[in-house]
Parts: sequence; C-alpha cells; structure tokens
Amino acid sequence: MADPYVIAIDGPAAAGKGTLAKRLAEHYGLGYLDTGLLYRAVGRLARERGVDPDDAEAAGRLARELVPSHLDDGSLRGHEAGEWASRVAAHPQVREALADFQRDFARRPGGAVLDGRDIGTVICPGADVKIFVTASAEVRARRRTDELLAKGRGVDFDQILAEVRGRDARDSGRSTAPLRPAADASLLDTSDLDIEAAFRAACAIVDASPSRIS
Repeated sequence: MADPYVIAIDGPAAAGKGTLAKRLAEHYGLGYLDTGLLYRAVGRLARERGVDPDDAEAAGRLARELVPSHLDDGSLRGHEAGEWASRVAAHPQVREALADFQRDFARRPGGAVLDGRDIGTVICPGADVKIFVTASAEVRARRRTDELLAKGRGVDFDQILAEVRGRDARDSGRSTAPLRPAADASLLDTSDLDIEAAFRAACAIVDASPSRIS
C-alpha cells in the first residue's frame, strides 16, 4: 500500500491558507484538516470554563480532553476564538496534546491536506509538499476587516492591524514550534493574488513536486 500523500500548508493568520488548503484537498481528492480549529476549540473551552488561557498546565489539560465533536462549533471560526487560540497555542503542553490527533489524520488512507502554523516543521516534516502561504500584515488586516464588516460588525482597521501584528509576534516568538517556513517549503505570497490566482499557483507547486500526485 502506498504511503499517504500529505500536503502541508503553513502561514500566518488571514494569509488565505485555510481556503487554499480546502480547495487543494477537493482538487486532489484528499482529506482536509484545519488544525487551527483544534487550538480554537481549546481556547473556547478555556473561556467557557473560566480557565486563564495563559495558564499552560490548565490549557494542556483542556487540550487532552478535546474530542472531534468540539470542532463542530461554527463560532470557532470567529475573530475572538482566533485570539484565544493564539494564546493557548503558545504552550508546549497544548501542542503536545494535539500533535497525535493531527498526525493520525495525516496517516489516513489516500492522504490529506493539513493547514496550520507548524505542519511542515513539526507535525508532518516528511510531507510530500510544503507550502508556506503569507501576505503583508496590512493586506491581511484589510482582509479580516472586510470580512468582519461584511458580517455587519463595526471594526477599526488600525485595531485589527495591531492584533494581526501582535498575533504574528506571539506565533513567531513562542519557544515551541514557532511560526516559520520549513527549510524545504515553497513560499507563496498572496498579497497581490485573489483566491483563484493563489489556487493556480499552489497547484503548480504541487504538480511540479518530485512526489506529485499521479
């Protein structure tokens, strides 16, 4: 039996990696896991139970309680959940607890696309294809602002930009699994690309890979 084919998609918040990863999974007939939802779910549990998200031990215990049904909460994709996710994700205890969940998914028959912040560096360092999706902080903040405005929420661009930069600093500066491209990852800057152009560029990377899908 052939080894599962794995595509690792990493990058900062609002770079478009989630939409891109889902499109790639559909295009190549692979399973898809948004690993950020795992951390969002832990952050949500912390908030619901009154647990300090900066308490590493307590957050780690919550991560060990996580079950697939916790990922079904539609509010996990909201802005607030993302902020809590960034805080709990800084803890080694949380990341260790969720690593096995992600690796098990990557081993599913046929293969999978996983997107997150440490897929190509920590979770699946042997992935067949690694793509690091990025965009300028200003572009990402504008995308997030437009998304929230479209949902009828009053938001301030400068505040969103500050939050994006703050999250980048936390994700890149943590001691465990910091956000960074894998040494063998292909960089995809989506600052000037819409989703269709980004999708075509990502497909070109996959198709040009020595281990491309047959």
